[in-house]
Formats: sequence, C-alpha cells, structure tokens
Amino acid sequence: MALALSSPSTCFFSHPKTLSFFTSKRRNPIMRAPAPLTIKASSSQSIRLAPLPPVKIVRCPALDRRAAKHSKLRFVRKLKTLLLSKPKHFLPLRVLSRCRAYLNPPPSHSLLKMIKRYPALFRLFYAPSHTSPSLSLLSVTLTPAAAALAADEANLRARLADALATKLQRLLMLAPRHSLLLSKLVHLAPDLGLAPNFRSRLCNAYPSRFRTVDTSYGRALELVDIDHSIAVPLPPLGPFEEDPLRRPIIDRPPRFPQLRLRRGLNLRRRHRDYLIRFQDLPEVNPYSCSKAETAEMEEKRACAVVREVVGMTTEKRTLVDHLTHFRKDFGLTNRLRALLLRHPEMFYVSIKGARDSVFLVEAYDDKGRLLVPDELTSAKQRLANLVREGKRMRKEWRRGIDCIEEEEDEDEEEDDDDEDDDDNDFDILFEGGIGDDWEEFKLDEGIGAEEDMTIDELWIKRTASSENVSWHGMKTDAW
Repeated sequence: MALALSSPSTCFFSHPKTLSFFTSKRRNPIMRAPAPLTIKASSSQSIRLAPLPPVKIVRCPALDRRAAKHSKLRFVRKLKTLLLSKPKHFLPLRVLSRCRAYLNPPPSHSLLKMIKRYPALFRLFYAPSHTSPSLSLLSVTLTPAAAALAADEANLRARLADALATKLQRLLMLAPRHSLLLSKLVHLAPDLGLAPNFRSRLCNAYPSRFRTVDTSYGRALELVDIDHSIAVPLPPLGPFEEDPLRRPIIDRPPRFPQLRLRRGLNLRRRHRDYLIRFQDLPEVNPYSCSKAETAEMEEKRACAVVREVVGMTTEKRTLVDHLTHFRKDFGLTNRLRALLLRHPEMFYVSIKGARDSVFLVEAYDDKGRLLVPDELTSAKQRLANLVREGKRMRKEWRRGIDCIEEEEDEDEEEDDDDEDDDDNDFDILFEGGIGDDWEEFKLDEGIGAEEDMTIDELWIKRTASSENVSWHGMKTDAW
C-alpha cells in the first residue's frame, strides 16, 4: 500500500481511472448474456436487439411429473430388455449380479429386493443345472403377463416397421452428410420406439432407403435415396385456436404481434420482444442442406431441427444429452441447452432427475397430457399398470403373512433422480462379460404349470419364514 501511494503513476488519489478499477464489480464469465440478435428488416436498415438478461426458468409441474414417472420405470425396462435378449428369457441371480452396473439399482437395494418389488412382472424359480442335475440356482424370468406384453409390443413394432423406417430416413435427411453413426442412434432409439435389435433387423430390412457402412468411427447408417415427399416439416401439433380459453372475445386480427406461451409462463419484456422478433424471421426448412447466411437464421434452423427430432419421439420428449450426441451431425450449436432455454415457446427443459429432459411444448396440453398419443405409448402404459398391480399384490401378502395394517409403500424410497440411459451401456454389458456360463442352467422340458405354481408357493413360504434364510441380508451366491 505504501508503494502505491509513493509512486505518482499509481497514486490512488491522483488517478481516477485507478479508483474506478478498484471499485468496479467484476463480471462473472458464466453469467454472460447471449449475443445480441440482429434482424434485417430490409436491405437498407437492420434492427439490433439488446442482449438478453439471464433466462429465468419457470417450472411446469405437469411436465415435471411426467419426467419423474419415466425415471421410475427404468429398472423394470432394463431388466425386461436384458431377459428378452436371452434365448430362454431367464437368468440366474448369480449371473445377473454381474449386470448391476447396467441395471443401476439404488445403492442401498440388492437386486433380489428390487426384483421382489415387481411380482407382477418377474418371477423367481430354481433352474436345474445342465451339467449337474443335483445343483439348482435361483433364477428370474418374466411372468406370463409380462411375456404377453413383450409379445404384443414386438407385434406392434413389426406392424409399424414401415413408419419406424421412415423415422430413420428422416433423421438421415436432417444430417447434411446423410449419415449417422449407429453408436449415436442407440441413445435415441428407445425414445423413437425402435427395438433393441434395430441395428441388425430394421437397418438391413430396407436396402432401398438406407444401408449400413463401415467408417473410421465405426458402423454408420447411410441414406441411399432422398424422398422429397417426406422431407416436410412437422405440422403444428397443438393449435391454440381450438382452445376456448385462448380464443379472443372479438373476432378481429390482433393489433400487436402475439406470442403463444404455455399457461402460467410470464417472461420479461425484453425476452418477450426478442421472441416476437425472432418468430418474424422467414421460415426455414430443416431438411434443406443450404448453409444459413446469418447467425440468426442459423439459430432458426437449429430450433427447427431440434423440433423435428423431438417430434419424432413417441412421447415428444427426450434427454438433452441425447441431442448433444448429434451436434456435429445436425450442425447444432455447442451451447444446445442454452438454446433450448432461450426458446420456451417451443421447448421445456425439465430438471427432474440427474439428466435434463426436453419436451415439445406444443404437443402437450396444460395438464401435461399428449394431444396426439402414439401407438407405442400404450405398451408403456400397460407396463405401468403391471407395476401398480405388483404394489397391490405386495400389500396383500404383507397383510396375510405379517398380520399387520397396511404400511407405506417402500417404492417412495427409490431415488427418482438417478435416471440413466436405457441403452448407453447395453453394448458394454456383454463386452464386460456376463459370460456364457448362464447357459449351463436351463429349464426342464417337463416343467408344467402345476410345478411352476409349486415353485411360486415355495417362494412365498420362504419369504414368510425367517428361520433359515434372511432375504434382505443374503448373498445371491448362496443359491
């Protein structure tokens, strides 16, 4: 401090600029406002918008609840996919323990406890060994109701194979190079309604539309022919004119530009003016490969591409991380999440779960219901019904075995924030090694319905008795 006062060049009192340097607040580089938007009104003049303030996220409880329900079924969907990938549709618990990283149950729950949560979907039984008839291990398989659901879902996908192939063809047409890596499509496949084996079945079933090729980055799906009849942007899904609450009292054209937002969403005036001027820009065809002339038109095209991709999904929702895999393929910005937050009139970003979800706002009503439900969403609804049926069965078993009043459902203890991707680790699962020793255990050919019923009764009796085995503290290797 003494050096600063003795030197005239750094004198605190003689240089007001130095004073302003010490008293000014430093800006946080993370909270920088986005670049201003310049809209050319004509060839001789341009309108430059002021930088936007930090975007304030307004929560939508209806869509947040929908994102939370999706995460509750993640363990069921993963275990069902894993069992259906086996020829006999069953796995011993000793082998299933090697798949814990893929199933991703809560850390405080064992796999056996998680399986017992869903008695309407999974069934425990003893599978005899092929090499040693005296040896049998506790195994898990699908119940008849779950197996029937999987068969109906497979038949529905087979009937909609042409529509699913059209989705893949439209995705390839969105990419300027008309090629996408299969390792990236795996992330988006469950949301599109594709089967887990779409890379070997669906991708090779339509050689006139697309084909699989080898690249330096791995196997890729390449477009064969461009069909201009399907290169049409997604039409408006939810017209606001049909809502009587949004209909104006006097039937006349509005005097000022209108911005259609979801109910309860109030934006700052500067942000509202920004979106009104943004929607006045010329419409952009997302299937056009021509490069945008300005940054504003580039953002317009990016919003149109994201709208097309999210609109192809069965529930008109997906994870933000899934879209980031296609940033270079679709020519999107690196700050994709900021782009979605900047346009709440088109997208809603839900922070429910460890990974953010993005919804297409125009596809939902004010209560969070799909305006146009997809056929493949019926299978997910039936799966949720079986989960609720399993909860009812567990409550009845607790009343009959323990003779106590109804307790609170233990499923509320499950962490809904640990959402994980359905197929991110499916390829690594078999590389890491379940192993081939599960094939040593198989079902006896003579086991019928009566013996299955006996096995189920044995499972219930062993659950009731706590003298010999402790279900919560046992290890699966003991079986």
